[in-house]
Amino acid sequence: MAKKILLVGGNSGVGEQIRNRQLGAGDEVFCASRERGGIVDSEHCHWQAFDVTDPAQTLDLPEVLDGFVYCPGSISLKPFARLSDEDFQRDLEVNYLGCSRALRLALPSLKRSDGASIVLFSTVAVQTGLPFHASIAGAKGAVEGFARALAAELSPTIRVNCLALSLTDTPMADFLLNSDVKRQASAERHPLKRIGDSGEVADAAKFFLGAESGFVTGQVLQIDGGMSSLKLL
Repeated sequence: MAKKILLVGGNSGVGEQIRNRQLGAGDEVFCASRERGGIVDSEHCHWQAFDVTDPAQTLDLPEVLDGFVYCPGSISLKPFARLSDEDFQRDLEVNYLGCSRALRLALPSLKRSDGASIVLFSTVAVQTGLPFHASIAGAKGAVEGFARALAAELSPTIRVNCLALSLTDTPMADFLLNSDVKRQASAERHPLKRIGDSGEVADAAKFFLGAESGFVTGQVLQIDGGMSSLKLL
C-alpha cells in the first residue's frame, strides 16, 4: 500500500536517495528543505521551503502521514579547545532542535496513520569515541536519546528508529573525500575497508518505513562498516 512520507532535507545526498527509493515504491513524498535542489514537483512528489533552524516556520502537510524522515545534519570537526558556544549551538539546532520542531508539526498527521514510522539519523561517533567529534557526537547523542524516549512514548501506534552512520559518500562529506588519498585513508579506518554509500542508507531507511520492520522500534542501527563493533587484529 502506498504511503505518505514527510522527508525533511530530501534535496541531496542520503535524502535524495531516500526520496528516489520511496517514489520508486509508489509512495507520495512531501519534501521540506531550505533549497529545492533537484526536486521536481509531480503527482507524487511535493516540495516546500523549510528552514529547520527557524522556530517560526510551518509546514503544509496532508491530514495523514505514514512516515517521517529527518535528514539534515552537519559535520563540524574541531579540537574541543577550538569549539565555541556557537559551534555547539549550531550542531544542536540542525541535528536535534530542528528535528524536534519538524516532528512536532508532523505529529498530528502521523497519529492519524495506522502504524506510522519515524526515522532519525545519528553518527558512529556517539558509540565510538572519535577525536574532534565532541560537538556533533553530543548533538547526535541527544538524537539517539530522543529516539528511544519517543519510541516509548508513542508506542504502540508509532515506531521510532535511528540510523547511525559512519562516513558516507555525500556532498556534505565531500571535503573529507575530495582526493584519492583522503578517500583511501577513510576507507582503511573501517573493517570493511570502504566508506558508506548513500543508497545503502536509503535502503535501511526504506526498511524502517515499511511493514517489514513492523516489530522494530526504539533501535539504533549502526551502518558503519563495522567501526563501532569490530577491532581487527
